[in-house]
Amino acid sequence: MKKILFLPFLQMRSGHHQVAEALMDIVEKQLTGTMMKKVDLLSYANPQLEKMITSGYLKWIRYAPDTYDLAYKKFFYTANDHSFKWHHYFFLKKMEQLLMEEKPDLIVCTHGFPSYLLSQLKRKRKCDVPVINAYTDFFINNVWGREEIEYHFVPSRDVKEELIKKHHLSEQRIIVTGIPVHPEISKTTMVKKRGSRPQIVISGGNSGLGGIVKLLKTSKQSSSCDFYVLCGNNQKLYQEILSWNVDHIKPLPYLSSRAEMNKLYEKMDAIVSKPGGVTISEVLQKRLPVFVHSVLPGQEEINLRYLTQKGLVFKLDPKASFEQELLSILNDPNRMNQWEQSILAYQNGIEMEGPIELAKMMNGVLEQEPLKPAGQVEQLKVYRLARA
Repeated sequence: MKKILFLPFLQMRSGHHQVAEALMDIVEKQLTGTMMKKVDLLSYANPQLEKMITSGYLKWIRYAPDTYDLAYKKFFYTANDHSFKWHHYFFLKKMEQLLMEEKPDLIVCTHGFPSYLLSQLKRKRKCDVPVINAYTDFFINNVWGREEIEYHFVPSRDVKEELIKKHHLSEQRIIVTGIPVHPEISKTTMVKKRGSRPQIVISGGNSGLGGIVKLLKTSKQSSSCDFYVLCGNNQKLYQEILSWNVDHIKPLPYLSSRAEMNKLYEKMDAIVSKPGGVTISEVLQKRLPVFVHSVLPGQEEINLRYLTQKGLVFKLDPKASFEQELLSILNDPNRMNQWEQSILAYQNGIEMEGPIELAKMMNGVLEQEPLKPAGQVEQLKVYRLARA
């Protein structure tokens, strides 16, 4: 029985875990007889350290976002220093230990740090398990391993070209899959026709960082739209909106079911969200206009820059009337037509998508078969773990 090891990072709910879980469910449904396991290396190495880092990370973003933004861009985005750090020795040993225990036939990294560690082990010829990088943002930061990694599931043609030109990777090792979306989020092929009252879902309330109450203040008394607010685990936000007792603004609790989330998407005419990679990918798949009103520092700012350049999302002016600006865009045929063309251009750049194709790609690695995305004919040898 073949085994796939999935490596996100930290225990907190994030796009790294969501992409890993999406791929795991795809494999489970399409490839019978395949074992899978998801491991956070930091918790595996030191559970107390993981809790401390997660807590510090969330507090840093909430209370000092500007310094986090500066640090992220300096050390993880613009910096190009892959020199070996003293603390990497500890994690390399833990990674070696994990591989010895699990003996996987394939590893899928959904976070840059495990990918970096595996690339170091490959350089030292201490790992010959094939590795796939499955990226969770619309860019690649400088933590990810690159040259030593066998395959790269990238979000866009732009990222593929960057890896080819800047890092000199073979085109046959890079497959444009988009950011993998769970199969229960079905693909919509046509843009929905709106009714007389637009149905708008507002996301980003789980951590309480989105300023949703302030955003909806002007729409509280009367509105031309119906708003559905995804509060996640933010009970304070849920109770606050519930206390307004207005029919056109409805708070929604945490939705654990992706099928329920898919049904909600189906009813909506647009979404107001932060530019997280997984959420945006789900919404692009549903062909919903995306409006960004606020953004977290670091990754989301860089995502937003790319998404606005490509015409895939609309950035709202925080100083303007939220609802008025949103409706002016939705009711502008020219802007909506441009947005539809941008969606088509993005989706046309994806070489392989959907659960069946992704499962075939991963099965090809497990069976030592070369992956052959559309238009690619060169074969690439895949190395497997020499099992004891």
